Amino acid sequence: MTTKSHPHAIRSAALTFIADPFLVGSADAFHYESDALIVMENGKIKSFGSYDQLKSTLADDVVITTYKDSLVLPGFIDTHIHYPQTQIMGAFGKQLIDWLNNYTFIAEQQFSNFDYAKKVAEFFLDECLKAGTTTVMTYCTVHPESVDAFFESATDRKMRVIAGKVLMDRNAPPALLDKSAQTGYDQSLALINKWHDKGRLSYAITPRFAPTSTHEQLESTGALWKKVPGTYMQTHVSENIGEIAWVKELFPDHKDYLDVYDYYGLLGKRAVYGHAVHLNEREWQRMYETGSSVAHCPTSNEFLGSGLFNFETAKKKERPVKVGLATDIGAGTSFSQLQSMNESYKIAQLGGFALSSIHAFYLATKGAAEALGLEDKIGSIKPGMEADLIVLDLKSTSLIDFRMGHCKNIEEALFIQMIMGDDRATKAVYVAGSIAFEKIHS
Repeated sequence: MTTKSHPHAIRSAALTFIADPFLVGSADAFHYESDALIVMENGKIKSFGSYDQLKSTLADDVVITTYKDSLVLPGFIDTHIHYPQTQIMGAFGKQLIDWLNNYTFIAEQQFSNFDYAKKVAEFFLDECLKAGTTTVMTYCTVHPESVDAFFESATDRKMRVIAGKVLMDRNAPPALLDKSAQTGYDQSLALINKWHDKGRLSYAITPRFAPTSTHEQLESTGALWKKVPGTYMQTHVSENIGEIAWVKELFPDHKDYLDVYDYYGLLGKRAVYGHAVHLNEREWQRMYETGSSVAHCPTSNEFLGSGLFNFETAKKKERPVKVGLATDIGAGTSFSQLQSMNESYKIAQLGGFALSSIHAFYLATKGAAEALGLEDKIGSIKPGMEADLIVLDLKSTSLIDFRMGHCKNIEEALFIQMIMGDDRATKAVYVAGSIAFEKIHS
């Protein structure tokens, strides 16, 4: 779905990633232009480079929008989020299982109503754009209406998104359970046929997590994913110590938590696992061998006391696992990926690892795109890529403005933004080459 458009351009400082800083080091992982020109046409990036080198290639009628005191980056990508949980953000909830029972499962029952789901989906996506997030991989609810509402709302905004109907047939309220494993399979397949690969939409087969699916449902989920190659599979793994113990009780014959999913054929490229806080080395090795990805959810892991993600373990050079950053709304506490980076830095520090700004911004852009298998479409600024961009205001508050006056280089500038910034730093957002959000100055 490409909209024909006349070329137009952005002039500003710009930064994109060219490699994984966890593997090559921060200095060799990015390309920065202090005065860049980004030319967009038909929803894609036509050219990118220094303004002085590219200005002579433009036709006289090409409109150039200049952003001062700003930095253009690839649009942020959120690899694990629950749009139906927007309404329970900030709900006091002890730990994971209590929080699910007391808030999540109650809220999600409202999404059998299409109109209600559409209203929430529209608000949710607008909040994402306001935070500079142009792509999300989201869970819907067990209701097909929740999927229809979300994909309709994303289509209206021309966003590249991934979503799917949650599959559950045990250990949840009756109103949220599939009537049978076959029902969940059939409804998911119908939604795949309706939405997958339509424009910028992709479908994710979505068992919530192992404890809420029977053996029969997990078996049918694996069969469905095998039947429709090109779809995604998303679920949760090793978020919480109590959850891991529960999985051991329910699946006593398996080596560990990840082995349950492995047994049912749910590891592989385009499989994205939320959290992965407590994986053992055998599980990390299987993640790597199968090309499966992890969505790191810092604010959620802190909010529910789940544990500290280990970046060094995940990105071991001999078997680096693909990792993308995620907000995990609504246990997550902010739509802003800048805030996710902030908390990731603190989590890494508590684990004895210094997470640089280059590491953090990579996880929200190119790293997240690689985790989703979309690095050929989004997550970088270069010719041929889809033109999803965020224009970051480098002086979004008086305090940040003051702090930036004492900044030495681009790495420090990024670090200031991720530690002190939030959605107020979003000056403008482009989706498929068109303005999707613009800050209104008072």
